Amino acid sequence: MIPEGNLQSNVDRFNGFADNYDQHRPEAPSLVVEIISRYLERNVELVADIGCGTGLSTFIWENAARQIVGIEPNPDMRGKAQHKLETAGTTMAETISFKSGFSNNLPFEDGTVDVITCSQSFHWMDPESTLQEAGRVLAQGGVFAAFDCDWPPVLQWQIEQAYTELITKADTLLEQEAPVEQQAHKWSKDQHLANLHRSGHFRYTREIVFHNREQCDAARYTGLALSQGGIQSLFKLGNRALDDDIARFVKLVENHFQGRTLDILFSYRMRLGIK
Repeated sequence: MIPEGNLQSNVDRFNGFADNYDQHRPEAPSLVVEIISRYLERNVELVADIGCGTGLSTFIWENAARQIVGIEPNPDMRGKAQHKLETAGTTMAETISFKSGFSNNLPFEDGTVDVITCSQSFHWMDPESTLQEAGRVLAQGGVFAAFDCDWPPVLQWQIEQAYTELITKADTLLEQEAPVEQQAHKWSKDQHLANLHRSGHFRYTREIVFHNREQCDAARYTGLALSQGGIQSLFKLGNRALDDDIARFVKLVENHFQGRTLDILFSYRMRLGIK
């Protein structure tokens, strides 16, 4: 079992950078809705987007489901999602709402949810209790789908290598800097499919791989790297040990883009289960 302090650290990890996260992270592609709707094989009445953050994976369901509820325990991230909803107009507010909650204690009656999604978030949740709760609230034939980007986005190998090294160094420094009880805990994404299968709540499980092209300039690509939780956590601790590494990374990215906006490829992995 993971100590309760570590689980709270998973929530607190995202305090203070909702704007940065929302500005640079990719909105979930429409292909997510297409794939999941195909497997559901009926009209989508209720979607629960768990660990929804700033709503990047919630709003894509606007025209595809009767009701969409984003569940997010972090008040900063949820507040950003709510602000976006309030400025989007009354029509969207009739179908989408955001609530505080945790993946293992969802505010839904038994067997009432058609689709549960976890976008870039399932690795922050205890898989056993989360999937037990998913089994409770999903209707028969309902779909659970956890999907994640492969970081970094596809661009150019030296930049991708520098991106990976920067994130790895940030995580190492964070392990040294933060007290153990304050360190967040991540479950392995490589075990998502096995966890779905082992839970016993799904008749069918599989992994689906797909890609999405988006336009990107140097500022956004740099922002994607700096939006990673390890780097943001170091910034919050006042640790500037990465400043030189970040400066070199920024220069490398800017030299590649040369003021241009280019297509980059986001690669996704979806682990899906049918109740």
